[in-house]
Amino acid sequence: MSELDVATLQRRLAEFAAARNWQPYHTPKNLVAALSVEASELVEIFQWLTPEESARVMDDKDTAHRVSDEVADVLAYLLQFCEVLGIDPLAALDAKIDRNERRFPAPGSP
Repeated sequence: MSELDVATLQRRLAEFAAARNWQPYHTPKNLVAALSVEASELVEIFQWLTPEESARVMDDKDTAHRVSDEVADVLAYLLQFCEVLGIDPLAALDAKIDRNERRFPAPGSP
């Protein structure tokens, strides 16, 4: 497998969907809804944990596996959503960090 990067993962996701003829269902509306569902499944794992328990969630093999799977699902739908809308997720994040740095300057910064 080639080195992992966003474009490679997006291509693999697109190929996976195309092989199953899922493209008609991969509309922005459907993808963002699926993203929300998967994010909620990630939240569900942590819902009733104390802050201390949540910090140790990866210590339990089964729970760690569930967390990793849900993170993968969230990222997969986010990358597919970005691909469909032509958003470069890394550029979008970089620009957002720039805006946040201006909006919320660190204490003592000029």
